[in-house]
Amino acid sequence: MKPIKVFFDKKGNTLNVWFDDPSKEAVSQETAEEVILVKDINGKVIGFEVLNYMAKSEMRNIKNLPVESEVIA
Repeated sequence: MKPIKVFFDKKGNTLNVWFDDPSKEAVSQETAEEVILVKDINGKVIGFEVLNYMAKSEMRNIKNLPVESEVIA
């Protein structure tokens, strides 16, 4: 299993989550909720980008992005 990669761009205020290699990106599809699905050449979703992820007041002092994870069996 490949690790999930999570990136927060403070300047652009976007959150990017990748399930596969970002260099495989071929197509992007914007949804109505300011989320962009990133797909490979075969149309498989390999990641997504959330626009306007944080309010400006939340971004001022952020140094680490809180991430919660859990494995459900």
